[in-house]
Amino acid sequence: MSEKIYGQFDLETIEKLADIINEKELSELTITDGGKTITLKGKRTPPPPYTPPMGMMPPMGAPIGMPPVQGGDTPAPAPAAPGKEVKAPIVGTFYSAPSPDSKPFVSVGDRVKKGDIIFIIESMKVMSEVPCELDGVVKEICVNNGDAVEYGQTVMILE
Repeated sequence: MSEKIYGQFDLETIEKLADIINEKELSELTITDGGKTITLKGKRTPPPPYTPPMGMMPPMGAPIGMPPVQGGDTPAPAPAAPGKEVKAPIVGTFYSAPSPDSKPFVSVGDRVKKGDIIFIIESMKVMSEVPCELDGVVKEICVNNGDAVEYGQTVMILE
């Protein structure tokens, strides 16, 4: 005969419920029988962190603005005007200025040199300054301030 340990719930029933929690990786299970209720809590481990495919993000600890590791599939670029394309090095939100009150890093017609900061991408609450990788003149800015950008998306065109 089963031992009663909590009102109408016997030890065998509680053990079976505990097994279900573990098998199904549940964090909690509540059972009500008549006026009696029992809640069992399991060990719920958080899901592993998301790791993007190789080539989609720069390596951890990489200097701000470092180009991503090459490899993997990249999205097809949108048709753009002839010129040198400046692409988003990471997924995030595009910002043209260091703060809402500041003037943009660059505007159409500005001359830029290799190493100049030309925009910021915010990703996971981290602001990453993006330096220009070549000399040129800003011909077109293809996204608006605050727009979401994808890895490899054309952000600017330089002449």
